[in-house]
Amino acid sequence: MPEDGERGEEGRAGEDGRWSIGQLAERAGVTVKTVRFYSDRGLLPEAARSGGGHRRYGPEALERLRLIRSLRNLDLPVRDVSRVLAQDEALDEALEDVVESQLRDVGTRLTALRWRQAALRLLHDCPAEERAERLRLVGGLPTPPSTAALARFWRRWLPARLPARVVAAVVEQAVPQLPEDPAPAQVLAFAQLHAFVSGSCFDSGPRPDSGRPEVHLPGKGHRPAVLYEGLPEAFALASAELRAGRAPRPGEALDCFVAVHAAALNARDTAGFRRGLARMLAAETRIDRYWQLAAEVMSPPPGPPEPTPGAADNWLRAALTATAGPGHRARASRGRAPTTRMDGTPPADTAR
Repeated sequence: MPEDGERGEEGRAGEDGRWSIGQLAERAGVTVKTVRFYSDRGLLPEAARSGGGHRRYGPEALERLRLIRSLRNLDLPVRDVSRVLAQDEALDEALEDVVESQLRDVGTRLTALRWRQAALRLLHDCPAEERAERLRLVGGLPTPPSTAALARFWRRWLPARLPARVVAAVVEQAVPQLPEDPAPAQVLAFAQLHAFVSGSCFDSGPRPDSGRPEVHLPGKGHRPAVLYEGLPEAFALASAELRAGRAPRPGEALDCFVAVHAAALNARDTAGFRRGLARMLAAETRIDRYWQLAAEVMSPPPGPPEPTPGAADNWLRAALTATAGPGHRARASRGRAPTTRMDGTPPADTAR
């Protein structure tokens, strides 16, 4: 029947106590069109039809319509509203599920907006001559921000056939957690870090001859899984030393570091092994720039940077170099100088 016919019954309730579509809309404070929309989608079943074929609703429809409107006011999609209403026997549980889902969704959108705001501030406040380069960096970030590229970088860099649990543990420790409300400097650091791991030199992963750690090389009987399972303990001990502001020195952290390498290389911890280990580590390719940027991402200015695994590794290598014997210290002093900075950065002329 025409819509006018439905409105014609608006002012009177039927003898059965049911309401017309207009009466229900008036009591709920919505339009007839809204009631019809939810009825047509099965969210608001009608109780009966009048003799003239008009929709009639029982009093329970008013409470159901109010619940629908409340859920829609939370920006809940119609499909999720339908899922909640279908759970008559477990309505509270269904409500809890959809509210939690909405909270996650809103949190993700808020984080994306905060990152966008910080990125705009970064571009607005920087010198004009730097704006184009910063725009290029920030424009290369995924939306919402994601660390997937960093995780791929580490999975390529690690040796093949490591147990999945070891790979997962290394990636979790090496990939910085992104702040929900970043400062502009943190956005810049993450953009630079994202560009660093996405550069052409890393696109296909490191080659076997590109300075990868000795323990990564196949066919030598080394045990890289032992190394990567044991290093977190040594890094934790070294991080405590870094937080305390202590210079690299012998002690529990260094002993743990050396023991892990000895086990991975099937060797004993002797003075000779330590000298050889120091030489071997000094020859390895470093990614100190990665750790410097990771520290900046994790640590909002102007506070001190949080120690990264790279900073802990540098501290331990410096401690090893200092105790490996005069001959090695002299050679090392002509190469890369040790550092104790918590962001993992080597001296300015070698920070690459």
